[in-house]
Amino acid sequence: MELFDFGTIFFLVAAIVIFFQLRNVLGRRTGKERPPFDPYTAARTSAKKDMSKPENVVSLPRRKEAEEAADSYAAIDAVAKPGTELNKGLRAIKNADPSFDPKTFIDGAKLAYEMIVMAFADGDRRTLKNLLSREVYDGFVAAISERENRSEKIESSFVGIDKVEFVSAEMKGSEAHITLRVVSELISATRDGSGTIIDGDPETVAEVKDVWTFARDTRARDPNWKLVATEAEE
Repeated sequence: MELFDFGTIFFLVAAIVIFFQLRNVLGRRTGKERPPFDPYTAARTSAKKDMSKPENVVSLPRRKEAEEAADSYAAIDAVAKPGTELNKGLRAIKNADPSFDPKTFIDGAKLAYEMIVMAFADGDRRTLKNLLSREVYDGFVAAISERENRSEKIESSFVGIDKVEFVSAEMKGSEAHITLRVVSELISATRDGSGTIIDGDPETVAEVKDVWTFARDTRARDPNWKLVATEAEE
């Protein structure tokens, strides 16, 4: 039997030492080790889990949805008593146009009212065309033209709006209609061609009461409402 030389013994000892070090670092297999990550297997497993889920899962909060629906009418109930025709009409508009908010509408109507009154006094047809329906626009322009033919001029100062309230609301097909009662204060006087005052008083604030109806097609992309009817309240 040949004896191992020194070099062979050295490498044998080194191999044994390295083996035990690797065993300590890597550990021994117990049969419970996690398999190495396989992205393809993981993707298949994930897809399988997703397919196992029911397609029509409805999260618990149906009650929450009902509460949110009730909350969506809260702003309407604040301006119109529930159960009234006005409330029903405003709710119908809300159903057709979820973005509808009565307060926002009133704010816009106030701004439109002032712009229309002043545009009519100034004979500003361009502004009126953007705010009025075709029929109302034609009526306003006819009145402006008659005034111009007589060389008359209206001098107006808009003081402010005292009160705006809903009168009625309804859906006519896809078109929403809302009628408002507006009480405003205005200083107005009409002068003839020579400058003589023939109507109104440039020094007096007069109370004006109007009943105006605004409308818009809820299917249209244009969010703006237009004045479709006017009536002076006695």
